[in-house]
Amino acid sequence: MNTGNHLPAAAWLFVLLAAPAATVHAADARMSFFVTSEGPGKGGDLGGLAGADKHCQSLAAAAGAGKRTWHAYLSTSAAGGAPAVNARDRIGKGPWYNAKGVLIARNVDELHGDNHLNKDTALTEKGEMVNGRGDNPNQHDILTGSDSMGMAFPAGADATCGNWTQSTGGSAQVGHHDRRGLDEKPPAKSWNHAHPSRGCSLDELRTTGGNGRFYCFAVK
Repeated sequence: MNTGNHLPAAAWLFVLLAAPAATVHAADARMSFFVTSEGPGKGGDLGGLAGADKHCQSLAAAAGAGKRTWHAYLSTSAAGGAPAVNARDRIGKGPWYNAKGVLIARNVDELHGDNHLNKDTALTEKGEMVNGRGDNPNQHDILTGSDSMGMAFPAGADATCGNWTQSTGGSAQVGHHDRRGLDEKPPAKSWNHAHPSRGCSLDELRTTGGNGRFYCFAVK
């Protein structure tokens, strides 16, 4: 009798149990976009752009995509002699795919035009859906600090929680990842330019339908 392909019952049980566990959180190799599964925990204080980028990189690494360079989709206004930074200018050229390999946009122009971003595709780095309008709690407010074209607001107009350094006072412009709002007007359906938050603390972000999340894109 040929016994070369036979394993003890205990060994087969280990194989069956271990195989799916190894792939539960495995992101598609093409993943180049995600919504943060969690924020840094300080509301609008993300540690500036550098801190936000570091958070993107850390979450991507945990999902197996740490070899790519990740940036947060966030704008900052001109302040203290430093020029404004546009979110659209810091995310690379595309194309971008979510954690399940679904195309989000081919390039920057498509991203800010007719993209494929909605509740079903705006997944976290773990491939999980984010609560939207109608869910409890609603967390569809995504921090961007940007207008509809991914550009920064004029100096003096705080739409970035002090350029992502404060959790008290100020406000942040947010988008709706699920493209749903209180009405059918374009801002309510905007993924990056829906309305300002009530404030910058985590509690204030939550009261307007958020949780301190933001978008991350692979630059390369």
